[in-house]
Amino acid sequence: MFNAVAALALGAALAVAVATAVIPLGAAAGPVRFTSEWKEQRFSLFSGNRYSYGGKSLGVRSADSVSLIYVRLPVSEWQTRQASWEWSVARSVPPTDLARKGGDDRNLALYFVFLPLAEAQRLAGKGSIRSLLKNESARVLVYTWGGEGGGGRIIDSPYLGPRGKTVLRRAAGTGSFAESVDLTRDYRRAFGKAPEALVGLAVSADSDDTDSAVEATLSALTLK
Repeated sequence: MFNAVAALALGAALAVAVATAVIPLGAAAGPVRFTSEWKEQRFSLFSGNRYSYGGKSLGVRSADSVSLIYVRLPVSEWQTRQASWEWSVARSVPPTDLARKGGDDRNLALYFVFLPLAEAQRLAGKGSIRSLLKNESARVLVYTWGGEGGGGRIIDSPYLGPRGKTVLRRAAGTGSFAESVDLTRDYRRAFGKAPEALVGLAVSADSDDTDSAVEATLSALTLK
């Protein structure tokens, strides 16, 4: 469950994705590697998820906890417009209402963080967290496995306001699936215009509202 402090921490995590760690992708779009370049943002001093970095894959364990990891994308990836990945869940949270702040546990969420191109250029490598948190131009697509629905339905994020939209890919439960998304199409559906610069990625799991647990893997994440 997020509270006001946690909501600010989420904003901070997404902001830092714009201003800190750089993902080692090289000059061309392609596979994303999960390494120590990804940084964790906890919402509690006393608990957080466990992440296992395996290069091509990321293991996630969440036990009555919530946190996210994030990474910044280099300029060469700002024009990414498609993505694909595989994910599997061996242990799932129960269905929750992902539109309600608090009580919105989910197995996995994959964040794509966008800025207007001019703003991304202005903020690259600089800017305090305070100033970035006040930036109203950020837009975030959150592809989620959890809740009570799927099929790509878009709902408002209860934490990001008009800056964030949740894309329901899979309802809560176990299994393994391959995903492929058109970021331009979904961004237009969510925000009514074309995206500009894709500046960061984040991954989270959330099990603290339902006192449950998640065991999941995200792999083969590829930007196109």
